[in-house]
Amino acid sequence: MSDLGEDGADVIVLREDMHGTPIEVYANALRERLPDFEIAHARTPEEERELVGTTPVATGVRFEERLLDDTGDLRLFACAAAGVGHLPVEALAERDVAVTNASGVHGPNMAEYALGAILRFVRGFGEARRRKERHEWRHFQARELKGSTVTVVGLGSIGEAIVDRLEPFDVETIGVRYSPEKGGPTDEVRGFGEAEFHDALARTEYLVLATPLTDTTEGLLGSEEFVTLPPEAIVINVGRGPLIDTDALVSALQRNQIDGAALDVTDPEPLPQDHVLWHMDNVLLTPHNAGHTPEYYHRLADIVAGNVTQVAETGSYEDLDNQVR
Repeated sequence: MSDLGEDGADVIVLREDMHGTPIEVYANALRERLPDFEIAHARTPEEERELVGTTPVATGVRFEERLLDDTGDLRLFACAAAGVGHLPVEALAERDVAVTNASGVHGPNMAEYALGAILRFVRGFGEARRRKERHEWRHFQARELKGSTVTVVGLGSIGEAIVDRLEPFDVETIGVRYSPEKGGPTDEVRGFGEAEFHDALARTEYLVLATPLTDTTEGLLGSEEFVTLPPEAIVINVGRGPLIDTDALVSALQRNQIDGAALDVTDPEPLPQDHVLWHMDNVLLTPHNAGHTPEYYHRLADIVAGNVTQVAETGSYEDLDNQVR
């Protein structure tokens, strides 16, 4: 077995909290899973600089560039987020530091958000709340999810969890991914090519965006796509705000080109207080918290503890779970 940090700490947990939960919860979750390893928690910038230089594994929300010159014995940074676009990945690679992410941690909770948003529109809960506020006991019409077509853009761990939870509702599912030839858990899989993407949109009643922001996906939904979507369509975005052209979305809602939207992310984010989306009854807005779950740090600790154990057993920082470099 590898000695990892030998006489010092084996893992350092950096100080930034996540999702409003103290990072100490994460450190304790790692200690529970790695009782034979020393887990250090850096509480100040000075402690971060000192421990990063003497510890083989660091984990946290971000790795600030000010720490790059202090990496010393660091061999692995386990990012506590699924996306790594905010990290100096290339600079870490130059220093022979592997990087892993938190892919898979968000699956259950974000899938529940997407399903809840769909059902909110299906059963008219928004209208029910408005009538309750007016003390108005008056019937309104609702939909039925059964037999609908749901398109999920992005078939990573979050997209797969969404599709899995849709199965009991007897819906048709279309998946959109970069490599459609790989198939997927949906009834059919399409790519991002204009013709095949618009063909999927034309048949979609509920569109869920659960894909990362890339050159391909930025502005994925614009004015042309809103024209293609059926007027009864609902758009749900749990990915990133810039996946949607906000001006085109507002126009589509105002012109009844689509029926509504549920947005956990927006562009800009946060929305200005006077933005028109705040005042639309057919828009559900949440402050980028679909990713929150009380199980977040525990699921993340499972991934990181497994990788630390693997490194200790093999001495190698290659082929780790969720490795991005």
